[in-house]
Amino acid sequence: MKSMNIPDASKFLSQEQQKMLLKRDDLKGLITVLYVWIWIFIAFTIFYFYPHVLTAILAVFILGGQQLACSVIMHDASHKSLFKTSWMNDFFGKWFGGYPVLSDLLRYRPYHVKHHVHTGLADDPDTNLTAGYPAGKKSLLRKIGRDLSGITGVKTTIAVFMMHLGYLEFDQGNNPQKIDQSDRSMSTFLSTAFQNLKGPILSNIILFLLLSLADPRLYFLWLIAYFTTFQFCVRVRSIAEHSMVDEPHNPYVNTRTTYANWLEKMLFAPLNVNYHLEHHMLMGVPCYNLPKMHRLIKAEGFYKKGTLASGYLEILKKASLSKV
Repeated sequence: MKSMNIPDASKFLSQEQQKMLLKRDDLKGLITVLYVWIWIFIAFTIFYFYPHVLTAILAVFILGGQQLACSVIMHDASHKSLFKTSWMNDFFGKWFGGYPVLSDLLRYRPYHVKHHVHTGLADDPDTNLTAGYPAGKKSLLRKIGRDLSGITGVKTTIAVFMMHLGYLEFDQGNNPQKIDQSDRSMSTFLSTAFQNLKGPILSNIILFLLLSLADPRLYFLWLIAYFTTFQFCVRVRSIAEHSMVDEPHNPYVNTRTTYANWLEKMLFAPLNVNYHLEHHMLMGVPCYNLPKMHRLIKAEGFYKKGTLASGYLEILKKASLSKV
């Protein structure tokens, strides 16, 4: 689906370049998924062999970043850009992406398209994720405090389960709408609950059972990360992508690409998700081709106007400024 609110890639990339960038590769997709889950394994292994409060904290931060990476796997699979083979996008996008973090690829896919079509406009469903910044230093610290203390995670999880149970519409922009229950039968409720929850619950049961072969406590690191560091990573990523832009309705500047060092890649920018303006310009480009796309459009002068940040610390500094 094309919209006037998507940058015109043809102004900066030839047809041959676009074709090259859009090329998907099943092996590269598998390597991408494997990379994320190897880091998840490493996080558990660190605590298993060296159980200590400090290794627990380290593991929880690694897991939070990789849970965000799971969301990015789902995101890329929703565009069918991670794998060339269609069923692989759906399989890995569900079982190694969305389900472990209680989300659903098939429900996310049509929802997310609206974000691309209406980016920065009134109908953008993700507006609530990025509005309200800069928030001021105290406000930003309170938000991060709620994330890392688990308050945000509890509220988010309640909303997620209400969506899965059919009480709220599917929404990842922190603004779910209630669904009328007046004509809803018990059989409809049970059918909806089973259909929406079977994948997330089964995937987490499998993860728990596998980790229990070593130490059942390991799964609680996963839960702690989900309720704390994952929420923090999601917040910073969301702020970086669309907050505090000069012209929210202008497709050339309403999305930001942010350079990331190795630590920022672990926490906020897994799988090249930081090349977000490139993704909005040509949403079918696989994540493993986004750095190349960035170099090409930058060489053509795109970033003389496009929104580019030097790092996530720059983003957090902007977000902590006093409200204008």
